[in-house]
Amino acid sequence: MRFIKAFSVLILIIMLVGCSNENEVNTSKTTVNDTIPASKEFFAMDTYMEVDAYGDNGEKAVAKAEKEVNKLDSILSTGKSTSEISKLNKNKKQVVSADTMSLIKESVKISKATNSAFNPTIYPLMELWGFTTKNYYVPKDNEIKPLLNHMDIDNIKIDERKNEVSFKDSNMKIDLGAIAKGYTSSKIIDIFKENNIKSGMVTLGGNVQVLGKKPDGSLWKVGIQNPIGEDEYLGVLQTSDKAVITSGGYERNFTKNGKTYHHILDPSNGYPANNGLTSVTIISSDGTLADALSTSLFVMGKDKAIDFYKKSNYNFDFILYTSDNKLIISDGIKDIFSSDLDIKVVNK
Repeated sequence: MRFIKAFSVLILIIMLVGCSNENEVNTSKTTVNDTIPASKEFFAMDTYMEVDAYGDNGEKAVAKAEKEVNKLDSILSTGKSTSEISKLNKNKKQVVSADTMSLIKESVKISKATNSAFNPTIYPLMELWGFTTKNYYVPKDNEIKPLLNHMDIDNIKIDERKNEVSFKDSNMKIDLGAIAKGYTSSKIIDIFKENNIKSGMVTLGGNVQVLGKKPDGSLWKVGIQNPIGEDEYLGVLQTSDKAVITSGGYERNFTKNGKTYHHILDPSNGYPANNGLTSVTIISSDGTLADALSTSLFVMGKDKAIDFYKKSNYNFDFILYTSDNKLIISDGIKDIFSSDLDIKVVNK
């Protein structure tokens, strides 16, 4: 289901990009000119991905991007027993690569900034609910509460001199899934820049990050999915040099005894977040930040999310869609986001 949804978002993006030649919609492995991208589609990090790079070095940049994704997947995945994260979770101490160190440090920083609305130590709860194996299960209070005692972010010890991360709590485990794809898209954008690519797009499981403007000089158009319907969209964002990342309960969920449970768990109580939001989209030049904050604000709920936006030193914009079908956006995108729905604009 996640594959299908990601593909539908990608199709919309392709349609919105707009081409002067109908054949240019097709992906190509060889850059013909500045209006046809070198393109690569592949499956990694448990999701469908596509990278598109416009320019003379497009094919080279795309190949390097795929290699980078596979490398990051191999070290960050909790589903691979040989990954650095899996070894850390098992042994409670691990020498890690620069990428893993950077991502753990950023996770700790954002966790503290969001008062643990974003918390990478939530992995044991994800296991308990069955989201890691798809053997879904609705746990009881007395199963959840003991795990909450092992989610103190301060129990992650970082030793940069030794390139080592360790846990003070032997029951702690981490999962970087709520931040890794944003980090990955930003790394790909860096690869594009290193190869003198001026225009490009990365789509990771429906999340999007773009470099520069479209080859014709116009802004990229990114459709924001309506969580109520797969083929419906909340609106269209016109942007450049930004990551556009959405989190919502519609992405991964299961139904038990007529009730639906989604995968975005609230670290404060161990249950799926139920704070009045259906989806949160974050727009930022920093893909890592956008990924983490999309989860954070979803957990916070509307009022706390808006308050965080007003008080935070982080540079980002948002699109909130509430459970009572209200669309709320930040003032930074009011002139570049369009929708058929009524929009409330929040000023910082």
